[in-house]
Order: sequence, then C-alpha cells, then structure tokens
Amino acid sequence: MATIPKIESGPSPREGRPNDLIRIGVIGYGYWGPNIVRNFSTLDQSRVVAVCDKSTKSLRRAQQAYPHLQLSTDCQEILRATDIDVIAVVTPVWTHYELAKAALENGKHVFVEKPFTCTTAQGEELVELAERKKLKIMVDHTFLFTGAVQRIRQLIDDGTLGELYYYDSTRVNLGLFQHDVNVIWDLAPHDLSIMDYLIKQRPEAVVATGEKHLNGVADIAFLTIYYPNNMIGHINVNWLSPVKVRTTLIGGVKKMLVWNDLEADEKIKVYDKGVEVGGGEAVYETLVSYRTGDMWAPKVEQVEALHMEASYFVECILTNKTPFNDGNAGLHVVRMLEAADQSLRDKGKIVEL
Repeated sequence: MATIPKIESGPSPREGRPNDLIRIGVIGYGYWGPNIVRNFSTLDQSRVVAVCDKSTKSLRRAQQAYPHLQLSTDCQEILRATDIDVIAVVTPVWTHYELAKAALENGKHVFVEKPFTCTTAQGEELVELAERKKLKIMVDHTFLFTGAVQRIRQLIDDGTLGELYYYDSTRVNLGLFQHDVNVIWDLAPHDLSIMDYLIKQRPEAVVATGEKHLNGVADIAFLTIYYPNNMIGHINVNWLSPVKVRTTLIGGVKKMLVWNDLEADEKIKVYDKGVEVGGGEAVYETLVSYRTGDMWAPKVEQVEALHMEASYFVECILTNKTPFNDGNAGLHVVRMLEAADQSLRDKGKIVEL
C-alpha cells in the first residue's frame, strides 16, 4: 500500500503552482469521506492527493477507487505535508479540535464535518487561530447548499412568506445509533444550521427535553429555540421512529411553507393560508378570519449539495472570501448544542444564549 513520503513539516505555500490548483488531504474515509473525496476530485481547481484512515480496509477501498492517491494510517503525514493546502476532517466530532488545530498550525485551510467541535471553547480557539494565520475554515453544513434551502432563503428574503412565526422540523428515523454523541448532536445540527442561515434574528434561549433508552445517550429529544418578536423554532429528533421523516413547516404572516425533503419532485409547497385578527376593543369582540388561497410548488434546482459546497470552498480560498458557513457559523451551532445539552440534563430548564 502506498504511503505518503516523510517530508519536512511547515506551511504549504502555493506560489507558482499551475492554475492555482488546490491540493487536498482527507482524514477519514468511512461513511462520508468517500463523498468528500469524490466531490473535491471532480472540480477543475482542486485535487485530492492524499487520504488517511486508521482502517486499512477503508484505505483499500480508496485505493481501488482512486489509484493515484497517497494513502496513510498516520494523520501526521498529511497534516505536515508541505504540498497540501487543505485538510478535510471527516472523523468523529471528538477528534475535530485536535485535527483542525494541527492543520491550521501547519498552514492549511480546514474543511470540517459537522458539528464543528465538542465545545464552544474549542471552536473559539480554532476561529481565533484561523484568523491569526489568515486561513479559512468551512464547516460542512451541507443542507445549506441544497436547492430546497436556497429556494426557501429566496422566499424569505423577497418577502413572500412575510415576517416569520415559526420553524418546525421533524427529523426522525430508526437508527443509526451513535455511541459518542446523543441524538441532538447527531441530527439537530442540520436544522440548527438551516435556521441560522434562514432566520435573520439571533436566538435568545433554548429548551430541550428527551430521554435515553438503549445505549446510555439520549435517543429522542425535542428542542425549542426562542427568538425575539415571538418567533419560535422547534426540532424533533429521534432514532426510534418506525418511519423516516424529514419534514419542515415554516409559517409566516403572508404565507406558509412545507418542505418534505423525501419528496422526489415537489419538495417545497407554499400555501396561501393564514389567520387574520380584527374587530373590537374588548377581547370577546375580536374577530378571527382564516385565509385560504392557492398552493404552489416552486421549482427547486436539482443539484448535489456537497458538490456546490466543495466548489464554493475552493472559490473562497482562491478569491480570499469568507464562507458563510465558516468557523463562526459552526461555533454558533455548537453554542446551541451545548445549551440544549445543559437544558436536557436539567429536565427542560430554559438556557439563555
């Protein structure tokens, strides 16, 4: 099996490299790693040159798919390689901090799987280190690059939905059970990052309830996120559901929206439905009227989100642009996850952000 040759440690300058080619090393070739390798490999301005994994079986799979790759079971070889510009960290969350820190210290940009880190303190340190080193961090919040989320963002920004009332998500399935994180850290980052991207206001507090049944960590949980101006978010995450559900309801003053991510075609449906209140001065004189109009399914671009994300990260590096899903965005999600954990331990006590 090929290994990365031992070379001097230090930063990895790209000056003089033809066509500004971004060279990428990937640490972790388990479930998500092959997707990372495939998408960065298909871009004109990036090339995956090395893969590291502790499993020789995983490395054999990588070698069969990409014979040109340098392979190693020692992540330090990739972290210190002077001919690599970007480290993609596709490993369990408890490893993110050490690997991302080592990559930044060796002058490499970092693409890191969600959640960003295990703690807020770790995330803050990485963000500060990246700023000091003038390097980019991108947190892999893949859903932000889906055609559905991009379309919803457009419907919010152009005022179609009006001022938002709520974001209500159900993200449930049977398994896959994790042993190092609970169901909140496993599934909720998707919706927390989406909410952070769609909702212009910053959340003020979090409440979480849930229970553990099988392996010592919570496998079902309910999160409530409070925003200013009576906006509220709710997330239901569950590893014990008999069916897989990926449905989000977003209610606004003007219109309401249903996003079913399991739908093949009409993923988003916009409803011209709502409630209007008017009438007299006293409460008993208040008149409630219901508005029922048309439903329409806006066109959603069919794209591979991870391909769009990989392309965007390469563009950010080449043009020195800060990604919208940067370390600060990842850090904000980690803050909410920590608050949810604290509330969960305290049986639903409200935790301010």
